Amino acid sequence: MHGLRHPAAVALGGTAPVVGTADGTARRAGTAPRAVVGGFEATGLLDVTDDPAALESAGRWAVVRTFEGRLTAARFADWRPLGPTPGGVPDWAPVPPGAWSSSLDGQAFRAGVADVRERIAAGDVYQVNLCRVLAARLRPGTTLHGLHARLAARHPAPYAAHVHLPGRGLDVVSASPELFLSRDRDHVVSRPIKGTAPTAAELLPKDRAENVMIVDLVRNDLGRVCRPGTVRAPEICAVEEHPGLVHLVSTVEGRLREDAGWPELLDATYPAGSIVGAPKLAALDVIDELEPTPRGPYCGAIGWVDADRGTAELAVGIRTFWREGTTLRFGTGGGITWDSDPDGEWRETELKAARLLAVAAGA
Repeated sequence: MHGLRHPAAVALGGTAPVVGTADGTARRAGTAPRAVVGGFEATGLLDVTDDPAALESAGRWAVVRTFEGRLTAARFADWRPLGPTPGGVPDWAPVPPGAWSSSLDGQAFRAGVADVRERIAAGDVYQVNLCRVLAARLRPGTTLHGLHARLAARHPAPYAAHVHLPGRGLDVVSASPELFLSRDRDHVVSRPIKGTAPTAAELLPKDRAENVMIVDLVRNDLGRVCRPGTVRAPEICAVEEHPGLVHLVSTVEGRLREDAGWPELLDATYPAGSIVGAPKLAALDVIDELEPTPRGPYCGAIGWVDADRGTAELAVGIRTFWREGTTLRFGTGGGITWDSDPDGEWRETELKAARLLAVAAGA
């Protein structure tokens, strides 16, 4: 079953036996394709495709989609519950806190917040998620295996992931707390996060307003592909605690139409509303104007799809590092509303980044 090929896939099965030995002895750390998603480690790469229709075919896939929409789906032969890393924790060269540069510095980010507030006053948008991308140099030859292991130990997250496809130049590590989409046959669920503070007592009225706006947006997105009357929000603005901060989280669910599969579901819901704003298309235009650097896997989607069972779990790619050659990148941002304070929004981006950058620094 796992040997089936989708027309858009690239067959890579010739290297799988070397990579996917059960005890890991033949695996060369840092060079072999692998994915750690959903509590499993996947090896034995079979196929790689950019066609979302392949996710309806057969097998179990690791999935990364950039914010800009580029999909990479990798089908692996061997999936094992995640256990101790053979040989111990991989090496990681710490990235000092002062090594990072930002696509938007403090002045530019605050100016962006002011710009969004002007657009809200003019009636162009209600909310825009404004982000910045940090960058630092890595030693040549460095992969993110060691960073992933350290994040798993020191910053546990419900949707922790690492997808490494050397042949595709893909090396992404995520400690995401946010569910973009889960799927069990026709039942789909999204759990948007909007509202962040150091403690629950410090959450503001604007945080709840942001969350409710995004719930309406997600309900509308799912309504485009779900059966009428099945889309509902059983939980609104629940407080969730995560390392170093709290979030407001809501739940939206629905039942897919019979004619709707992964291509239609992704078209209707992508990108996730919580990292765009409302109205979605207008907010995307503002993001394109104000953000000088592509977000890449940050704010995209990272997770797994089991085409055989019709199940899946894709997280929003926040709290995410990715490597481009010898450059390590990390994104941080927040939702801007009329009530936003530029200084406060800058501090929120710092809060969201602080613990993860500390792990990257070896703290």
